[in-house]
Amino acid sequence: MRNLFGLATALTTSLVTMPLYAQTDAGSDEGASSGITEVIVTAQRRTESAQEVPIAISAFSAEQLTSQGVSNTLQIGQYIPNMVAQNNTGLGSANAFYLRGLGNSETVATFDPPVGTYVDDIYLSRQNANNLSLFDVERVEVLRGPQGTLFGRNTTGGAVRMIMADPGDELGGYAEIGYGRYNKQVARGSIDVPVLDKLAVKFSGYWQEDDGYVKNVTTGDRLNDDDGWGARVGLKADFTDTISWSASFAKIEADGENILNFECNPANPADCNGRFATTGLREGATGAAPYAPLVISGRKANYLLGARSETDLVTSNFQIDLSPDFQLSFITGYVDTTQQYALDFYDGRGGPSLASPTPPVRGFTRGGFTILNDGSHEQFSQEIKLNGSLGDGFADLVAGVYYLDEKNTTDFADIFGDTLLLADRVLDNTTEALAGYAQADFNVTDEWKLTAGIRYTDETKKMSIRDNRPSCNDGTIEATCMDNVNLISPSGKPIPREMGTDMWTPRFAVNYQPSGDVLLFASATRGMKSGGWNARSTPARSVLPFGPEKVWSYETGAKTDWLNNRLRANVTLFYLDVADLQTPSALLNANGSMTFLTRNFADYENKGIELELTYMPIDGLTTYLNVGYQDDKYKIDRNAPDFDEYGIQSVSAQQRLCQQQLSTGAIPNASPAVAACAAGIITAEGQIAEPVRTPDVTLSFGASYDIPLGSSRMTLVPSLNASYRTEQEVSTNNLTIYSGSVTGTNGTFPSNPYSGDYITGSYSPEAWFVNATLTLFGADDRWLVAAECTNCFNETAVNTSLANTAYINAPMQWMLRTRFNF
Repeated sequence: MRNLFGLATALTTSLVTMPLYAQTDAGSDEGASSGITEVIVTAQRRTESAQEVPIAISAFSAEQLTSQGVSNTLQIGQYIPNMVAQNNTGLGSANAFYLRGLGNSETVATFDPPVGTYVDDIYLSRQNANNLSLFDVERVEVLRGPQGTLFGRNTTGGAVRMIMADPGDELGGYAEIGYGRYNKQVARGSIDVPVLDKLAVKFSGYWQEDDGYVKNVTTGDRLNDDDGWGARVGLKADFTDTISWSASFAKIEADGENILNFECNPANPADCNGRFATTGLREGATGAAPYAPLVISGRKANYLLGARSETDLVTSNFQIDLSPDFQLSFITGYVDTTQQYALDFYDGRGGPSLASPTPPVRGFTRGGFTILNDGSHEQFSQEIKLNGSLGDGFADLVAGVYYLDEKNTTDFADIFGDTLLLADRVLDNTTEALAGYAQADFNVTDEWKLTAGIRYTDETKKMSIRDNRPSCNDGTIEATCMDNVNLISPSGKPIPREMGTDMWTPRFAVNYQPSGDVLLFASATRGMKSGGWNARSTPARSVLPFGPEKVWSYETGAKTDWLNNRLRANVTLFYLDVADLQTPSALLNANGSMTFLTRNFADYENKGIELELTYMPIDGLTTYLNVGYQDDKYKIDRNAPDFDEYGIQSVSAQQRLCQQQLSTGAIPNASPAVAACAAGIITAEGQIAEPVRTPDVTLSFGASYDIPLGSSRMTLVPSLNASYRTEQEVSTNNLTIYSGSVTGTNGTFPSNPYSGDYITGSYSPEAWFVNATLTLFGADDRWLVAAECTNCFNETAVNTSLANTAYINAPMQWMLRTRFNF
């Protein structure tokens, strides 16, 4: 690591000196105008060039997204250093973003994502419908590291910001259609309509449908389709020279899954031509009592295999210019999301274990381990923001207050082994947050700028749970009921149903800009993410609270342009120090069912470097290289009590117990006798696990080349984009099941948790992915025809592992599309 930072320091120094040298040989203005395009961002809540923002940020214009074939927020993760993006387990409409090791793959409403998703400055509290189609965006900004001062809440890992396109002042728009693999059909369009001199409206929308890339050999259904549609109406009004208003309403419906599937047919392992599933749970919106004779309450009792979400999103920004130097903004957001699904996480059979690493196909009609979910999530936010300049430009100020009110109701049930109803309950939880913030940039000299910011957050969360089962609603409440009266922890301490978090999150930064082409910066930023409850639990005593996650992030870096604006080189070094990391885990019970547990298991440390290079050697040819390196680990408190106040064993005590169990010769993950191993963040070998989804190296590179086609005024643009990551673990306990029998004091098993050929589990080897696009643009860019593929070489990688079941990425897909601009 010392060598890495030495190399980074040398690289930073060279990047600083190169532009200064290039300045002496600067060419004509015409040459400068043909350089790399500048992207304007609002990462500090005001309009700036991305190259002038002292934050690790990757920004994509709408044109860049189109040229790289990026159509949704999930695909952006391939291009960001030290970022891993994937669908949540089972859910095609939900993304789990990991930045610098901080992320969360949970969608239940008592968990908050550490990488926030924002649409026009409106924070989306839930990540159960954040895989948004990029059909009407102006740009996308990905901010790495905590954004604890200026943004809504919970952004300990970073923020993914979508800035939607405002209506244009002239009548115009585009229409696009496409057809692709698995009978995928896509239509998109937008039109700007000026109504009055100072009023314009934009109408836009998309529709997509496909057959699904997975064949269910038990039912004949096609699974893992990605259907949906969205519509948006945007408005922009300039009432006077000093008062303006922009607003939008969007409705988005998504019907897509990420259901467990396999490269080879489990019912016929010799058939490896495609993707396969074997669950007996049929696909569809609803059915007639598909889970009878199990008694399940509510409309979820009729859900069939699939996942559907519907979101209404309202944004409003009312701006008043108080003076030439000050602007006041009233930013209002309303989000209403429903999420309905029935997902079989065990493919209609038992879950894999050392005793049965490849469980026989059963085709259970109710699924092997099925979760039914009917959720309603509503949030309102109001922000009042003041931007201004003081002292004749000496200080640039951003300040404001922020309020959020969120209400969630989740009606969900767990079915195990086709015959056992583990739980059926309703979870109600609310959040009310109030914050005030201010940040000032002091322009000490033309070269030096000092930044100081602070945010105070006061947040209150409440939770209530009630059991739907008839035996829990007959006038008595048994000890097995999921009810408020049974929220008693293993230690006998009552589980609180209300928690409050208040915290100051400051930011300090210093910028040095020796020339217009060089920015050097260093910063220290505090971030926080509030706590919650382990609401996936099926026994009431395990609905335990977990505390806030707190982080300090230290960064230093350089942003540079040189060779007459033809080479852009940005580098950032970071050190992340996290206290009380929130870590979800899934444990396998003796009967094969899952127990979900989330705790503040440990502290966390991550350090690394991020390099982003863009080079335009000749007009029309643009190349890029993005590299991330990170070195992370959990930090354990060896002096912690063996059990906390709720009776939960500390990681240190659990590790000691695991090592004692292993010393007897017992094999972990094979019987309750070795329950301390391969659980939480303790591995099967009795060691502290590797953090999940933090490959040591992430890399992406690519190029696009504009080739003029003579006097036709048409242009052919080939584009190639490749991404790579080193090996990673995707399950908190790092448990992988390998081939090769093993014998211990607790028995002999046909597989083992140590070494051999991979069967299933946490280990995900290094992987390459290649995307390519070939686009023909008509004269004056009035039309285009494109052929594109994603995952062109059909590479397979494990994205996540849930109780030893490995979820893999989507296969190769291709598409032909045409677009007309008017």
